[in-house]
Amino acid sequence: MKRVLVLPVILFLAACSNPGKPPLSTPEAAAAIPRITPPSKITPIPSVSTIAPTPMRASAAAFPDTSAYQWTAVVTGLVSPVDIQFPNDGTGRMFIVEQAGRIRIVENGQLLETPFLDIVDRVGSEGNEQGLLGLAFHPDFRDNGNFYVNYTDKNGNTVIARFHAQGDLTDPASESRLLRVAQPFPNHNGGGLVFGPDGYLYIGLGDGGSQGDPSGNGQNLNTLLGKLLRIDVDHGSPYAVPGDNPFATGGGKPEIWAYGLRNPWRFSFDRATRDLYIADVGQDTWEEIDFIPAASGAGSNFGWNYFEGSHPYQGASPAGIQFQVPVAEYSHAEGGCAVTGGYVYRGALTEWQGVYLHGDFCSGKVWGLVRSRNGWQYQILFETGFNITSFGQDTSGEIYLADRAGGIYRLGK
Repeated sequence: MKRVLVLPVILFLAACSNPGKPPLSTPEAAAAIPRITPPSKITPIPSVSTIAPTPMRASAAAFPDTSAYQWTAVVTGLVSPVDIQFPNDGTGRMFIVEQAGRIRIVENGQLLETPFLDIVDRVGSEGNEQGLLGLAFHPDFRDNGNFYVNYTDKNGNTVIARFHAQGDLTDPASESRLLRVAQPFPNHNGGGLVFGPDGYLYIGLGDGGSQGDPSGNGQNLNTLLGKLLRIDVDHGSPYAVPGDNPFATGGGKPEIWAYGLRNPWRFSFDRATRDLYIADVGQDTWEEIDFIPAASGAGSNFGWNYFEGSHPYQGASPAGIQFQVPVAEYSHAEGGCAVTGGYVYRGALTEWQGVYLHGDFCSGKVWGLVRSRNGWQYQILFETGFNITSFGQDTSGEIYLADRAGGIYRLGK
């Protein structure tokens, strides 16, 4: 089993033996889910020139000399921050998710006293990995005020919901639930929400918890657990399924984009190349980084629970199944217990261009990953001492991290 720290709330640590609970009697989504064809929904990401002031390259030629850089505190005094997001609305505001059920705003360097959203009354956060877990702003948030959250309700089940903001405040009554997924155990809930370059909402869901995926959810295409989902929130009621999803016309749940995942707590798209990076939390031994090149990856199978990382875990995999191998992994013997996914750096520090940064919750180590002519290069860059719960990337491409103790820190000189 993974090490469990004695803290009031511990995020996304791996295996724990927990009693099950009966599934919901309600369906995971509306019975009739509209399908659409891809051309009816394309929302471009901002052009490269509007995102970063320095020329971008797909990957760094080498790792920077980290002795010239540090993580500097931006704000402290938060309560178990688990996500950092910046809407592309021109305000420069930073939004921070607190696990108990609040979203806070940092504006002009100040933490606003009144929460942007407070739904503590409907969020279940008693389990180590439950709570308000993810936030994504609609690409047209400036105009429509819509944003999306991923949380566990009082019954411990996952809810994906839309809210409507008015300035610095959101009425909790504006909630519209898009999706509810029964969670058989109180761990491995996933939690990530990301709008992709295609304008669709991607949702990370863990395998449902306990140890070793006892129900085989990661490989079961008839459940949303252990998957990366992809939906269209701008069409249908409560959403539409993109016509090019791999199971849109049958063979599995239509929302599924990729599967074979244990607990994809954090994932992100490189805003320059549109490649997708997924950090999948491991079981007892291995933490992994998965990679899907731009304009590919539909139906990718990342191997859980036949594999933990690139290593056989349980049972013999059926013949003829093609698994996607991680591009990087680290063992618990190197220090750590749960990978926290991050971002490819696209800010003003030229030497950091193209470095994918991510960390570990237990050890506080921050790794760098780059793709060179000789393949993927991977190494530890910082030892922060933080309990790293999440990373963030602002509209200029600068990188931040969240420490569970209550601080947000920015990479810089």
